[in-house]
Amino acid sequence: MLCLFETPAGFALFKLNDSKVLSNADTIYKSFQSPESAGKLVKLKAFHKFEDTNSALTAAAAICEGKLDSSLTTFLRSSVVEKSLKENLAVTDSKLGGLIREELGIKCVHDEASKELVRGIRTQLDSLLGGISMADRNAMKLGLAHSLCRHKLKFSPDKVDVMIVQAIALLDELDKELNTYAMRVREWYGWHFPEMGKIVTDNIMYAKCVKKMGVRAKAKELDFSDILPEDVEQDMKAAAETSMGTEISESDVKNISKLCDQVIDITQYRSNLSEYLRHRMQAIAPNLTVMVGELVGARLIAHAGSLMNLAKQPASTVQILGAEKALFRALKTKHDTPKYGLIYHASLVGKAQAKNKGKISRVLAAKCALSTRADALGDDSGVTVALAHRAKVEQRLEQMEGGVLQQLSGSTKGKPEQKAYTKPAEVKTYNPSADVVVNTAEAEKSKKEKKDKKRKAETEAEVEATPAAQGEKSKKEKKAKKAKTESS
Repeated sequence: MLCLFETPAGFALFKLNDSKVLSNADTIYKSFQSPESAGKLVKLKAFHKFEDTNSALTAAAAICEGKLDSSLTTFLRSSVVEKSLKENLAVTDSKLGGLIREELGIKCVHDEASKELVRGIRTQLDSLLGGISMADRNAMKLGLAHSLCRHKLKFSPDKVDVMIVQAIALLDELDKELNTYAMRVREWYGWHFPEMGKIVTDNIMYAKCVKKMGVRAKAKELDFSDILPEDVEQDMKAAAETSMGTEISESDVKNISKLCDQVIDITQYRSNLSEYLRHRMQAIAPNLTVMVGELVGARLIAHAGSLMNLAKQPASTVQILGAEKALFRALKTKHDTPKYGLIYHASLVGKAQAKNKGKISRVLAAKCALSTRADALGDDSGVTVALAHRAKVEQRLEQMEGGVLQQLSGSTKGKPEQKAYTKPAEVKTYNPSADVVVNTAEAEKSKKEKKDKKRKAETEAEVEATPAAQGEKSKKEKKAKKAKTESS
């Protein structure tokens, strides 16, 4: 049995001298307790040394990504296939074994015994390899580790979508904290000046006014023109003179003022962070930003994990991204699935009527998927396809809102063009001369005859229902029966 072992210096192929050891995987470690026992059990059959760090990085990256490197293929073909060795090959990765089996026809083994064998070889690798000192092997290991990490990160200052993920997450948290702090300022200062809450509705203006004013008695002598409009300022000063709030101490004013500082500082930082996010989105995903805006685009990237992950998603997934809980609940209860997720907050979907939001979100998701792939996989750094895609989405929106149903794709070729409904030039009006007039005298006469017939029938029915009439009727029936009997 052969065993493939990957090292930072190259690929090593070991031959197992005694296959009986693999019968019990729990006792294999005993054969590798010393270099002598390990040398008796396995022997180095072939070794392929990497030419430089780049070749080592290429081979290691291919193994990590589940691919078969060309250098490994050449090494196994020359060492196993061309020598017509019919032995099994023990590998550490089942996917790698499947690729080797498909490419070279070598039967690969990946079980507990092969894992223990590879683990034993690793413990005595210095003595089994030979020719490579431990210091050189450690240096190769360190260099390959750095190169592989750098390759996985793919670091580029212009294409770091991790910054977008962190920025949008921090922006959402700042919104929550800012809202909490602003409400706390209103509740706290409302005990002293409750009327101000309805006069100054903006949270930032409220915090600035409280910080500048302190107690409400100072409102009359201060100028708030740099914070409030003139009419709001006059209303606030008038309300301060007749306020029914409680009095507060100087320490209360000091603590409320510090909380106002927090609200103002967080607001300023949030605006700076929003500007930073806008610049990063325009640099990393310009096409997606044109389609849905920087906030919705950043949330889509953050929800997918990265720009590359979002580019791999189909348009149907992009459409409901962010509504996974509603989707699985609908599938479980067999109800209608959601029509949109995070993409609902895009401006194009917001413009549509309620009945058209599902349709326009599907169209927008398809164009967003194409724009994201252009950002993630395209060579150009600017806006390339988004302007044309957005124009098509806007055209589709206008058609749905205007009642003109046309398809944007080429599936309607050869069919008559659909035109909008136009009001006819001539409008038909009511023509009284075409009515059929009934003779009134004849109609009255026929009604009277019908009433007489009905009345006569009712009278005859009443007469027949009397006891005398019923007795006469029975006598007539008896006579008729007797006459019939005599005749027979």
